[in-house]
Amino acid sequence: MPNTQSAKRQLRINLRRRARNKAIKSRTRTFIKKLRKAIEAGDKETALKLYPKVMSEIDRAIKKGVFHDNKGSRYKSRLTKKLNVILKAQG
Repeated sequence: MPNTQSAKRQLRINLRRRARNKAIKSRTRTFIKKLRKAIEAGDKETALKLYPKVMSEIDRAIKKGVFHDNKGSRYKSRLTKKLNVILKAQG
């Protein structure tokens, strides 16, 4: 437990930030999972519909400092490659 006033205040701030970060991370990962599932199922329409939303969520997480820039770029790159594979395969 924190002893000083400033440590108590910092603890409260950290709890709020952790809750916010957890929510953003969870939301972003959920979107990513939905896109991956659509890609694996070969559902081209759903994947194309989800793709811009997923990219936006990843950018938002980067902007808020939840994901590092490189991690976000890596996610975006890998998802784009997977999407391109099914787009080329289906025409």
